[in-house]
Amino acid sequence: MPVLSRQYESEKKVKSKSKKVNRAWLNDHVNDPYVKLATREGYRARAAYKLKEIDETLGLIKPGHLVVDLGSTPGAWSQYLRRKLSPGGAAMGELNGTIIALDLLPMAPIEGVVFLPGDFREPEVLQKLEHEMHGRKADVVVSDMAPNLSGIASADTARIAHLVELAVEFSQNHLKPEGALVAKVFHGDGYSALTKLFKDTFKLVKPIKPKASRDKSSETFLVGIGLIETRLEHDSRQETTRNAAQTLVTPVAAGGKSRTSAS
Repeated sequence: MPVLSRQYESEKKVKSKSKKVNRAWLNDHVNDPYVKLATREGYRARAAYKLKEIDETLGLIKPGHLVVDLGSTPGAWSQYLRRKLSPGGAAMGELNGTIIALDLLPMAPIEGVVFLPGDFREPEVLQKLEHEMHGRKADVVVSDMAPNLSGIASADTARIAHLVELAVEFSQNHLKPEGALVAKVFHGDGYSALTKLFKDTFKLVKPIKPKASRDKSSETFLVGIGLIETRLEHDSRQETTRNAAQTLVTPVAAGGKSRTSAS
């Protein structure tokens, strides 16, 4: 068989296999119980039930919380957060809390959710975020960020790890000391390193694979609760405490006794 003919036959087989895979995925998607449930309950994606299970398992999100949603588009996690922080669990109306969503891609509006388009590492976007936080730290940070996969395992592993590292770094700067981070990760070469990163950053680490995650998927979620104080933070806090204590002591009195502000 001529070379061009063999190449043509090979391309036909690849296209045929690709069509079969797409048809199989579409069939699984249409018949997925979580897809049907999401449609029925008005969620934009089945991913809402992943966060729902994680939250119900660990009790992370409470009334009055400030929650930051990284990689929010299409908005299913923000929808769940909005309903969770609504006194009646409604998709509209009163909201007892603050939700700030960020993504590089556009996201259709969700009532009560502040959406900031762009990269949260950029100064302009970060400034807008901090303005919306009004000087507060987040109670919970959630990250469903995922890169565009190339199919090259080593490159994809590095991209996934980088996004998780960004979420951890963001949390170190914007999360309350007792706050929590929920981040999507994938089992593979970099999983143990990411688990170590979480354990080095948080006092409590829980890996959770929600029922809504597809059986064939390697995705899981790492939940970190309570930031571990760094040596620098510890030393700074100790210094602040010492300085505060010293300001309470007045100069030695003429009688040779020191007096405190409480005396």
